[in-house]
Amino acid sequence: MKKNLVAKKAGERKVPSMLLATVLAAGTLSYSVFADTLEPVVEKSSAINQSAAQSQVKIDRLAEQIDSKLQQFKTVNKETDGLQVYNKQMQKQIENQLLEMQRLNDSVDKVSIIERQITPLMLRMIAGLEEFINIDLPFQKQDRLERVEKLKSTMDRADVSVAEKFRQVLEAYQIELDYGRTLKAYQGMHKLNDVDQPVNFLRVGRVAFYYQSPDKKSQGIWNIEANQWQELGAQYSTRIANGIKMAREQMAPDMLNLPMISAK
Repeated sequence: MKKNLVAKKAGERKVPSMLLATVLAAGTLSYSVFADTLEPVVEKSSAINQSAAQSQVKIDRLAEQIDSKLQQFKTVNKETDGLQVYNKQMQKQIENQLLEMQRLNDSVDKVSIIERQITPLMLRMIAGLEEFINIDLPFQKQDRLERVEKLKSTMDRADVSVAEKFRQVLEAYQIELDYGRTLKAYQGMHKLNDVDQPVNFLRVGRVAFYYQSPDKKSQGIWNIEANQWQELGAQYSTRIANGIKMAREQMAPDMLNLPMISAK
């Protein structure tokens, strides 16, 4: 009886062992089949992940390039805006310069017309100045006439501009004008007893012209009406001498009491 029970128990144990072996064998077989099926999937997934990583790297590089290009675009755009403003300002300046050039061209045309008109005017002015000197008081006459001759010579020169010629003519007129506002004494030669002798000349503006010998014994005045010298008496010797001293700043300025001869 006991032996049957033992045998029965032993038989009961065999069944699970065989079942387990069968299950294990089936599991092993299933795992093998599953592993064979999963391996390509894993490999493809890994390849996809690797490709995705490479794609991300490319995307990152493209993003960096786009960002760099965007910054360059913004910089160029700012420069373009600045150049447009600069070009507008330059355009205004160019337009103003063109207007100025037009005004200068108009001025040049007018200058050409003025030059044609001013040259005859200067010639008439020089001729009038020479005539005036010849009828004026004969003070420093040689120097004044030499100035006129120099003006005539300058008018014939091609290397002197019209403006410079006109300036010299006006300067000569200014010198003549200044004679009428000054007191001048200078030495020169004068005929005394038909002999040229050194004397002191005294010019009082343009109203009177005197001479006096160095010894103060002989003096005279230019007679405008008679256009010649007229001797003066000894009573005028001191007065003329004082006038000469004042002109040379050897005496303080004072009232001059001198004889006058006016033209009628």
